[in-house]
Amino acid sequence: MCLGTPMQILFSEGVAGTATDGTEKRLIDLSLTGPLAPGTWVLTFLGAAREVLSEDEAIKIKNALGGLQALMEGRGLGDAFADLEARDPQLPPHLQAALDKGETTA
Repeated sequence: MCLGTPMQILFSEGVAGTATDGTEKRLIDLSLTGPLAPGTWVLTFLGAAREVLSEDEAIKIKNALGGLQALMEGRGLGDAFADLEARDPQLPPHLQAALDKGETTA
């Protein structure tokens, strides 16, 4: 299984960049995003930036990964998923539209 890790760009040149997760610096492939400005958050998989993230998205993902790590170490989740606990579950828009129309499946 591959988990995406949020990282912040420190420097980029062409299709290579240096980024940090707050703990360590890594050289990452920027072929899928192109050159990025320092401070930009990206979601990385196996050393490659796959998606540009907002700072808010990056923090939520970092918190969730930290909560899962804590759980694996036998500690509690804390508030790692507070953004999800504070709201009701949401259906994808197309399913919500079908539900609003009274459509159901057997």
